[in-house]
Amino acid sequence: MRDLFSVTDKHILITGASSGLGEHFARTLSERGARVSLAARRIERLQNLVEDIRTTNGKTQAISMDVSVSKSVAAGFDEAKNHFGAVDVAINNAGTAGRGPSVEVPAEEWLRIIDVNLNGAWYVAQQAGKQMIESGNGGSIINVASIMAYRQKEGLAAYCSSKAGVNHLTHVLALEWATHNIRVNAIAPGYIHSEMTDAVLASESGKEMIANTPQQRAGNPEDLDGALLLLCSDASSFMTGSTITVDGGHLQTSL
Repeated sequence: MRDLFSVTDKHILITGASSGLGEHFARTLSERGARVSLAARRIERLQNLVEDIRTTNGKTQAISMDVSVSKSVAAGFDEAKNHFGAVDVAINNAGTAGRGPSVEVPAEEWLRIIDVNLNGAWYVAQQAGKQMIESGNGGSIINVASIMAYRQKEGLAAYCSSKAGVNHLTHVLALEWATHNIRVNAIAPGYIHSEMTDAVLASESGKEMIANTPQQRAGNPEDLDGALLLLCSDASSFMTGSTITVDGGHLQTSL
């Protein structure tokens, strides 16, 4: 079973790796022997993470990448390939959020969220697909979606819409690239403790939401490790177009 879920020597590129879930994914995968390319805009934070991982003999590198800019994504994938070879796994983790009444959200704010969450996921998946097809080895693309792709919350129109788009992008690419032995799946986390969510979870509305979740708690980053290792490894060799929900039962709440 340990061999089945192995990621040893796989080249895994992670976007949004400078903090939160991306940083956790980087540590989890490098500890298990993967060669990890860390991509984010905040290169100085990436360098600190790289140095930390290398102290335990992890194989990693930092790449400056703005996922909302297609040329930046292409350049980042070229840099990753030059250092570690073609990418075996790409984790589409970079994301952003915003909150506000829909009638008041400026066009620029809508576009900012769509550019990072949806357009960015497309740019990254496209470059990963190109490398995987050219290498002839296939691979795995993992999109980080959200339970908000299935639910709705006032003030989150752009975020919910972008994550629903990520889900359907997952399905389309899974269909299109299956013959190239490229698996495209998604993880849809519920509320997980991170820099992005801790303030929300500590609020009164956040506490009420947690109380109404079947497991009555928010998740921790390590709660995603099982789904992560499944989709990164050969254990998911016959899975594509799937979305794994990790939310403590949040989507199962009764009306």
